[in-house]
Amino acid sequence: MSRISVIGKFLDQPRLVGKFSQSVSLIMGLGGTLVLGNHIKNVDQEKQKKETFKLVSVLFVTMLSALVSTRGVKSLGIKGLSNNINLKDLEKSNSKLVDEFIKTNKVSEESQKILEKGKNKVLNISEISKIYKELESNKSGKEFLNEFIPEPENITSKDIFNEIKRLSLMGLIPVLGGIAGGISGDVVTENKWKEKVPNKIKEGVYQYLANIFLCNVGAGIALGVLEKNNIKSKSARAIGMVSGIILTGVIGGSIIANLISKKCIEPLFCSNKKENKNIYSERKPEALDLGLHLDDVATVAVLSGLKWIEPALPILYSISGYRAGIGYRNGSISV
Repeated sequence: MSRISVIGKFLDQPRLVGKFSQSVSLIMGLGGTLVLGNHIKNVDQEKQKKETFKLVSVLFVTMLSALVSTRGVKSLGIKGLSNNINLKDLEKSNSKLVDEFIKTNKVSEESQKILEKGKNKVLNISEISKIYKELESNKSGKEFLNEFIPEPENITSKDIFNEIKRLSLMGLIPVLGGIAGGISGDVVTENKWKEKVPNKIKEGVYQYLANIFLCNVGAGIALGVLEKNNIKSKSARAIGMVSGIILTGVIGGSIIANLISKKCIEPLFCSNKKENKNIYSERKPEALDLGLHLDDVATVAVLSGLKWIEPALPILYSISGYRAGIGYRNGSISV
């Protein structure tokens, strides 16, 4: 097994994915604290209390909605959109799997120790390499390893848009949460809070369409075309989905989002505003927007069966929710 394949197996360990998923809320909390601290230090002292409340409102509701959308709330019967791994259940199933395999198959003392460790701990890259080198050479060993660390499964064309729907909803909820948190913060701290609502909605539309939904659709369409032409190469699928993302999201998404803002949102909230015919007059793609397309790379990975990427999606989608909540505009309208 190549070094790259070994690293892939290391990352695909269900226990590692589960532990990463559990740490996401802490990572988001630390990230939110850094954002808050960086913002407050640039604000006049007399405005700091108000600005802190507004930003905490945006960050809290955005991150909470992102976590609820993926994990759900068990006590309220709300099911999350992500497939969460219960580490206790995983330990039981791994213990049973390893014990049954060792009973019926001859393995070296070193591999047995590694497998015993794998019942309730994450294996390192060297340990993964050793057990694969010994066990994957025969049928029973291969079958065991495929259960112990499941192979990535490329979804079929029949499943594409169900998966796209799930991922797009995971992105929509934090954006709506960011808008709700931003409006709530303004209601408490601003007399003219209604004037700031249009920017939040427009930025939310921009973030969702240009940075999430249309990119997912583009990846899905590209994957469908590849499936129709019976192209199964993982590299070809990845390149095709990235191309679909560029065409629909990076290029077309910002135009569509700005058109919706100008033709639908502005007439509803800003009836007296003089129309600017330049489609990018208020919001144009910038470096951070391209950075936000990391979540599209993650989408490509998830659609390619690499489930270890999925726990990171709430973090990436929360960035879009945050920008919607503060009503970010980089053109003629001030924040």
